Amino acid sequence: MADIQGLAVLRYGTPHFDIVRPGQFVICAASGARIDLDDLKYWSAEFQEAYRGPEEATRSFLKHRGPSFR
Repeated sequence: MADIQGLAVLRYGTPHFDIVRPGQFVICAASGARIDLDDLKYWSAEFQEAYRGPEEATRSFLKHRGPSFR
């Protein structure tokens, strides 16, 4: 993915992210959709992933933790 024109590389923190390599967008870890940096509102500092929305964030969390996580 690193060779995609305009792809940013970010370090996800709480509550902000840092730009490691400038670009216009990132890729949703759950859906593969393009997310413009201005529209990026969901990410995981723990998993270092970006998500298009809450559904994708939940799907990824359950993938990492399992559906029985408590």
